[in-house]
Amino acid sequence: MLKGLLAGAFVGGSVFPAATGRADSPNEKLNIGVIGCNGRANANIGGVLDQNIVALCDVDSNNLAKQKARFTDARTYADFRQLFDKEEKAIDAVVISTPDHTHFLPTAHALVRGKHVYCEKPLTHTVEEARLAKSMAEESGCITQMGTQIHATDNYRRVVEIVRSGMLGDIESVYCWCGKGWSNGRYQIGETAPDHLNWPLWLGPAQKRPYLSNVHPANWRRFWDFGNGTLGDMACHIMDLPFWALSLTAPDRISASGEPPHPAGTPTSVSVHYRFPKTDAHGPLDLHWSDGGKMHERVLAVSKEGGPDLSKWGIGALFVGTKGILAADYGRRVLLPADKFGGAAMPDRTIAPSVGHHREWVEGCKTGTQTSCHFGYSAPLTQTVLLGTVAYRAGVEIEWDDAKGLEGQPETVTAFLRKEYPSGWEIPNFG
Repeated sequence: MLKGLLAGAFVGGSVFPAATGRADSPNEKLNIGVIGCNGRANANIGGVLDQNIVALCDVDSNNLAKQKARFTDARTYADFRQLFDKEEKAIDAVVISTPDHTHFLPTAHALVRGKHVYCEKPLTHTVEEARLAKSMAEESGCITQMGTQIHATDNYRRVVEIVRSGMLGDIESVYCWCGKGWSNGRYQIGETAPDHLNWPLWLGPAQKRPYLSNVHPANWRRFWDFGNGTLGDMACHIMDLPFWALSLTAPDRISASGEPPHPAGTPTSVSVHYRFPKTDAHGPLDLHWSDGGKMHERVLAVSKEGGPDLSKWGIGALFVGTKGILAADYGRRVLLPADKFGGAAMPDRTIAPSVGHHREWVEGCKTGTQTSCHFGYSAPLTQTVLLGTVAYRAGVEIEWDDAKGLEGQPETVTAFLRKEYPSGWEIPNFG
């Protein structure tokens, strides 16, 4: 899939050399193209507001008009492919905030042109795309960041430091949960798309079908064609914590359970068991996921051990070690048993505070310093998350060899690891 020399990515004159940034003037502003102008885009644009927004792209003309009113000099596009064709010499980087099924293609178009990428989570829609995003980022040398903003917070850093310090002993299992429920997407009789929406462009690489108001604009995560339910939406945030703390890479066994899979819509709840093999960083490890209000008994038992009632935490991660346990969410952390850890000295600070999730990326683009959630880290995290959806949809336990990837998997599994791209929406190559 990847071919050619790195130099091929810079035909047309990229303003920045990839990876090294504009070393002669690190304070000069980036020229950024924004792909996706509503929803998460508002926060992501806010994170790079002190840079130059030179191009805007959205399939909804109303969304585009709102951002054009803010950035009056920016050129506007409905099709991200046209943005790359016409703005290749003008932009240094892109910020991608589109629905999940269109995360990867603009990312790929940017990387083969040597453009730095900030992309919302989950990084991709399929496992194959996650693997390609990682490889393409490595070949391009570009600065990348996945939008897991919680990664930059102090609480996450302290949890990582505690786990790595050995206070909890050897971590044997982790439980992650989310009470959210993106589910039960069902295709209905087609409707007429509103005049301000270019529906074929919104579908992009997805199967062509009539417009549906119960899909767009707010419910596409309930459909496999566009999202991956609650697991796809939230696990990159919540599983990021054990992934980081334990230096996880790829599980070797994945199984899932829930209601019978529906071909169109995501489940009300799903439980996933990931088994990670022993490495230098950790012993054999079981990581459990549950969503839609379902919680594992081990998580619920914490309240009986003198801890908080975790059923009242909407999200969280529970680390179970040989010397103690730790429960955490975005802003809280609790160590148990309380009589052991109540007055215990906390480990030294070993992870420097973040300058900010978006700021990491902006400064990295200028100096060549890679970010904390670069694609070398966030693509394996995304792949792990999506392997859970594959195991659920295929209805089998997956034995995963990360070196082989998709090779050797049965067709019943491979069908959910990748997708076909219609004419005009092919994955670009380095040329």
